Amino acid sequence: MRLDDSRESQNVEDRRGAGPRLGGRGIGVGTIVLALVAMYFGVDPSVVLQLAGGPAPTQQVPAQAPDASDTQATFVARVLGETEDTWQEIFQEHARVPYTDPRLVLFTGATPTACGTGQAAMGPFYCPADSKVYIDLSFFEEMKRRLNAPGDFAQAYVIAHEVGHHVQHLLGISDRVDRLRQQAPQQANALSVRLELQADCFAGLWANHANATHRILEDGDVEEALNAASAIGDDRLQKQSQGYIVPDSFTHGSSAQRVRWFKRGLESGDLNQCDTFGAAQL
Repeated sequence: MRLDDSRESQNVEDRRGAGPRLGGRGIGVGTIVLALVAMYFGVDPSVVLQLAGGPAPTQQVPAQAPDASDTQATFVARVLGETEDTWQEIFQEHARVPYTDPRLVLFTGATPTACGTGQAAMGPFYCPADSKVYIDLSFFEEMKRRLNAPGDFAQAYVIAHEVGHHVQHLLGISDRVDRLRQQAPQQANALSVRLELQADCFAGLWANHANATHRILEDGDVEEALNAASAIGDDRLQKQSQGYIVPDSFTHGSSAQRVRWFKRGLESGDLNQCDTFGAAQL
């Protein structure tokens, strides 16, 4: 992945090592697989995080900009910068509301959020209540070792997916889904699947536009993202964690669906092609 010409976002908060580490235990393979099945990539964090850690403390953890010599933080900041540039442009052309950049918080172990206490074992997530993406960077090592999804563009896909949830929040899609869940609780899982697959499509859409502008993609990058999308399909994760698959319990979509919708965004570059809620078949 080529990011030498990409600017670094100024919207990165570094909370690593700041304040107490709330429940800062290591991430075991069993913990992360189960967590991914239930809540991977930020599904309804206001519920998930409250269950995991209770209400967030009102006191903010001190945050600072990442050190310039931190190569991993620099990578994250450059990917975030690319998402900012891409979505600013897309919103100007297609949306009725302005695009406001999310903040991305780097933390270790656990951290307070407006949705509750965020913990590393949950994986990366987006909190709509404070418009922030939260990532413990040890997750990227877990992707490589535990999920067999290595590569810098696989990591970029994770960030772009979470930013996709921010896009849904700004466009009012997340709020509409929440209302539908309340009206028809029996459809909650199916609605979550469509929400997640749309975020995958938005990640592909970002990659299309960022590559057209800055030529960020190198040989093998797309394969890395597709491999990551496949690795975190509900069917594969359920098979790993419990030995069998329960399609009605899916909240993120199957491996094939996640790959298909990421590719749809990547190949089309068209916001309208990411309407998972209007699609007759996922």
